[in-house]
Amino acid sequence: MAELFNPPAADLPGKPFVEQWVRPSTTKLDIDWAQLRTIELSLLDSPDPKVVQNLVDTCRAAIRDDGFIFLTDYGVSYDQHRSVPPPQHERRRQGTPALEPDESGTFAGWKPRFGWRRDKGAPDGIEHYNYYQPQFESMDKVPTCMHPFWDEILAFCNYLTYSVNRRLLKLLSKVLELPDDWLWDRVQSKNGPVGQGYFRQAMYYPADADVTARGKGTRMNGHCDYGTTTMLFSVPISSLQIWGRDEKWRYVKYNPGALVINIGETLELVSGGHFRATRHRVVDPPEDQLKEERLSIVLFQASEGDLRMEPAYESPLLKREGCIDSQGAYREFKKLREKGMAIPTNRQWREVQIADSHHPTDAAPNDTIVYINGAKHLKREYLGVNILLPA
Repeated sequence: MAELFNPPAADLPGKPFVEQWVRPSTTKLDIDWAQLRTIELSLLDSPDPKVVQNLVDTCRAAIRDDGFIFLTDYGVSYDQHRSVPPPQHERRRQGTPALEPDESGTFAGWKPRFGWRRDKGAPDGIEHYNYYQPQFESMDKVPTCMHPFWDEILAFCNYLTYSVNRRLLKLLSKVLELPDDWLWDRVQSKNGPVGQGYFRQAMYYPADADVTARGKGTRMNGHCDYGTTTMLFSVPISSLQIWGRDEKWRYVKYNPGALVINIGETLELVSGGHFRATRHRVVDPPEDQLKEERLSIVLFQASEGDLRMEPAYESPLLKREGCIDSQGAYREFKKLREKGMAIPTNRQWREVQIADSHHPTDAAPNDTIVYINGAKHLKREYLGVNILLPA
């Protein structure tokens, strides 16, 4: 049985007082929600093999059909979602200068509200701070306003990586009918609290008329994540949308206390297409939430960067059913292999895309707009790999 999260005390001497976060109201509008399955992670420890197998079957269907799941009963209580105050709140209060991001393809540090580059761009109303491993190794790289809360950040990220994600990868290994720790041992990066991934605290401020007009209501373009799993805490403001198999965008509903988990392209590749890296985007929320701030806390889990991901051909599932050749990273990497070309390493694949990140309002010279069945898509090429994403 996995241990529950036991965070450091939030009221230790010397820690600044943090006001209670008042959760905004959920939308009252009639929304066509994405119908995501729920995985109760504690059932993985059940002594009943039938319970565990039912969990595996549910996970298999969810990952194949949606690429997204709600994860509940994973060890962090609803009340512990206080976590740590986002640095933008503390910076606003204390006036700590922002840190500049590294644009080499890691994008560590601070993203202010005016674009995705060091030079000031057009306002986009999005602030975030990304903690990579170097931030965990040197406090000089961390805003001073966050130093009093460092024990909480450290404990939080360690628990998500070494308890929650490890158990989740155990479940996904079972889906592939591989040994329980196969994905953890062979794929997941494990150096420090976030491995080669990163922890993000973000705030989406209400978009003004100019931002909404320039972005056409989109705050972050459609994309897939690059790593193993993405762990997003479900929040009341509905802005996350996923692209369904019926080629429609749908909002993800608020599920109090749940983690919204999506599969990254690394796992799509290693599963031979059985796991689906689903396209998703961030848009303006429904009309009755347009004036609310959206807090986003997310940990992007990453694979070992030097690996070149191949399907896990030893998987009984792949031996029995073969690979699934659907549009996405798996198909495009397969094309390279068939041409005798080396596929990118995991590090190359994620960093070339991160370095090209931009807001929908920014110029995007690497984007070609195409329409498929009347729906707008963005076509990009990285390292000889073509990707097609709904806008």
